[in-house]
Amino acid sequence: MAGVNKVILIGNLGRDPELRYTQGGQAVVNFTLATTENWTNKGGEREERTEWHRIVAWGRTAELCAQYLAKGRTVYIEGRLQTREWENKEGQKQRTTEVNAQTVQFLGGPRAAGQGGQARPSSRTAGGTELEAGPPDDAVGGPPPEDEIPF
Repeated sequence: MAGVNKVILIGNLGRDPELRYTQGGQAVVNFTLATTENWTNKGGEREERTEWHRIVAWGRTAELCAQYLAKGRTVYIEGRLQTREWENKEGQKQRTTEVNAQTVQFLGGPRAAGQGGQARPSSRTAGGTELEAGPPDDAVGGPPPEDEIPF
């Protein structure tokens, strides 16, 4: 029987994205995303709970996230859960679960002036810029062809 591993999140970045490149030249970006749930308890008081999610994106999507996203920016993420294990410097096993982003849609306004490039809304989305994660990019760097610019 086939399984389904799909995550959909809308939230705000908890920190600026961190862009790195693998030894093979593949771009990878990491950031945290906060989703907040509000409700009224039995006593009639408003309550709030925030969940933090680790997000990872690859290739051209990673580069565009690093260029256009900043702490506090609202984004839509579609992807899958993935758990990684490694050994830390002390030899202890570490484990983390993260969302491997396959679609990233920028919501809300662009970064404040003076903080880098400005994204314009895409005609494909309502007020945001949508990026689809695809196969790894072989060539990293240089401007994309005009028909590949995501805004």
